[in-house]
Amino acid sequence: MTDYREILRQRSLGLSQSKIASSLGVSRTTVVNTLQRASALSLDYPSAGAMSDRELESKLFPAGGGTPSYSMPDYERVYKEMAKPHMTQQLLWLEYCEECRQSGEIPYQLTQFKTYYREYLSKTKATMHIKRKPGETMEVDWAGRGAAIVNDETGEIIDAHVFVAVLPFSGYAYAEAFLNRNQESWIVAHVNAYTFFGGVARMLVPDNLKTGVLKNTKTEVVLNKSYHELAEYYGTVILPTRVCKPKDKPSVESAVGNVSSYILAAIRNHKFFTLQELNTAIRSRLDAFNDKPFQKKDGSRATWFAEESESLIPLPRTPFELAEWRLATVAFNYHIAVDEQYYSVPFEYIKRKVDIRLTRSIVEVFFEGSRVCSHVRLHGRKGQYSTQEHHMPPNHQQYIQWNGERFRSWAAKIGKSVSVVIEVILMGCKVEQQGYRACMALLKLSDKYGAERLEASCSKALEYTTRPNYRIIQTILKSGHDKTKAETSANFTPDAFGFTRGADYYMGGSR
Repeated sequence: MTDYREILRQRSLGLSQSKIASSLGVSRTTVVNTLQRASALSLDYPSAGAMSDRELESKLFPAGGGTPSYSMPDYERVYKEMAKPHMTQQLLWLEYCEECRQSGEIPYQLTQFKTYYREYLSKTKATMHIKRKPGETMEVDWAGRGAAIVNDETGEIIDAHVFVAVLPFSGYAYAEAFLNRNQESWIVAHVNAYTFFGGVARMLVPDNLKTGVLKNTKTEVVLNKSYHELAEYYGTVILPTRVCKPKDKPSVESAVGNVSSYILAAIRNHKFFTLQELNTAIRSRLDAFNDKPFQKKDGSRATWFAEESESLIPLPRTPFELAEWRLATVAFNYHIAVDEQYYSVPFEYIKRKVDIRLTRSIVEVFFEGSRVCSHVRLHGRKGQYSTQEHHMPPNHQQYIQWNGERFRSWAAKIGKSVSVVIEVILMGCKVEQQGYRACMALLKLSDKYGAERLEASCSKALEYTTRPNYRIIQTILKSGHDKTKAETSANFTPDAFGFTRGADYYMGGSR
């Protein structure tokens, strides 16, 4: 007869289960079962001291005469729980042990728990969803059989390619036709599929098309940059199939065949004149396809998807926007050119090569993988500038409170010739802000030499060149050449001095 009292006593002294088993000459399982049963009954060594051996044995194992009575897990519930993401048998075993403790029953050990679970699967053949957990995977591919639209003017038949996405757990599918299979169509198809499903699966399994996967070997997988961005944006992971291994994505291969027969074959005799008409017909048949009852199990793709949708990752607030990548060098004016529009970059990156990420609305600049700045993308007339104050060198920042109109207004108060020179300086800069320093220096000359002399020197400079600058005018003032014909500023006309471009030309008048 097992000395259960001694087991409890030695345990109260802090001995391990193995040492207790060795000391009493019993199996470790017996010790474990005794301690678990005592714990479930809140029975400790002092409490057992008042009982006889028979009473203690009957208390610990009332039904078995010393043989523990184990509680069989509910393996149907275990099977359903195992279909959920991140679920493991060990976690379910711990929950099972806690339930047994609360009900005063004895649980099986983990090894026996797993053994009985395998037996349950083999008897019920319930292996279908063990590797297909809800919300875990989305498989995508282009259908081998396409569709077509008709040019209503020429009668030309234009091929259309059908994209298919499927969630393997439920079999719920999405299909959409495109006129080509390029990068943009590939990305837009994924975005639309996620919108249709109302969520994102944790893994994305595509084929090895170059629009998605640049390289896939045993040691390395290189994804297309835009495709990788899509995955990061939606919080999913791309796991391409092995090359020439369609069995790596059997669900979508099956769905492609079903879509081809149930949807595309059904509309083969219909004529569509626009892509929208074609996709409307596909969508109608797609809904019927998802609602069609299964032949070998209960429910339909739609009813199973109702359960799976709860496991999908929520969609971001806004859909992913396809980006284009370019390479540029930051110019000396600390700007980069994109489609003849100009965007500032921190001046520290002058002469550096940077990566530019372009979307319809945003321009982002990256240096060695780190984003250094972003701008709202400019549209409309060419030659616009987007300049941020903190990108300027320190000696430019002090002029940020100034703008071109302020300099023009100041110059107009001094004289017509000064206005012309200021306009020449501003128009001669690729970025207007870079002319502010010269304008400030030029207009400040009136403090030292007076407004009248500054007007005269500007008039004199315009006799010499069509593109006067600060240095020329400063030289005229220092040398006093403006005094020789001071009346020039008052009587200056372009024709009198053989100068054919007047102030109107520089101030935006007719040319």
